[in-house]
Amino acid sequence: MTLVDFLPTLLRGALVTLEATVFSAAVALVVSVVVGLVRLSRFRVLRGVALVYVEVFRGTSALVQLFYFFFVLPLLGIDLSPMTAGVLALGLNFGSYGSEVVRAAVLNVPRGQHEAAVALNYSPALAMRRIVFPQALAAMLPPFGNLLIDLLKATSLLSLITIGDLTFAGKTLVQGQGHVTEVYSLLLVIYFVMALALGRLMQAAERRVPGAVAKEAAR
Repeated sequence: MTLVDFLPTLLRGALVTLEATVFSAAVALVVSVVVGLVRLSRFRVLRGVALVYVEVFRGTSALVQLFYFFFVLPLLGIDLSPMTAGVLALGLNFGSYGSEVVRAAVLNVPRGQHEAAVALNYSPALAMRRIVFPQALAAMLPPFGNLLIDLLKATSLLSLITIGDLTFAGKTLVQGQGHVTEVYSLLLVIYFVMALALGRLMQAAERRVPGAVAKEAAR
C-alpha cells in the first residue's frame, strides 16, 4: 500500500479531531470567561467555588478526568456519549487554564480605564462590557491561541474512549495493515498542518481585535 491509500481513513479521523477540538474549545471559552470573571467577584463564596474548580482541574490529570467522565459518571447514573464525555472533560480542563488567562488580562487593564468608566457613570457590568473586557481581549488572544493548539493535540486522548479521531484511525491502520513508520509519519504531518492552520487563524484574529476595540471605544 502507498501513503495515498492511508489518507482517506486518516482524513476521516482528522475531521473527528477537528469536531472535538471545536466543541471542546467552545466549552473551554465559555468556562474561561465565566470562571475568570467570577474569580474577580466581590462575593467571597463565588470566588471560592471558582478557585476550587480551577485548582482541581489544573491539579489533576486530563486523562484521569476523561476516564472519570466516561467510566465513572455512568455508575452514578449520568450516561454520556463518548464524544460528549470527551468534549466536557477537555473543555473543563482547558477552561480552568483559560480562566486564569481571562483573570490576568482583566487585572492588567490600566486602573485609569476603570476610573474613566466611573466618571462616565457606567455600571460595573457596562464598564466591563464596553471598556475593560474589550481591552483585555487583546491580551487574551495570544495565550488562547497556545491553549487552542494544545487542545488540538490533547484530543488524541479521545482515542482511549473509542472515539474515532485521527490517533484512533492511525492505530487502527497500524493494527490492520502494519506500515508503522508510514502511518505515524502521516499522523505527525496532519497534526502539524492542523496546528499550523489554527495558529494562523489566531494570528489573524490578533491583528483584527485592536481595530475592533478602537471602534467599540469610539461608540
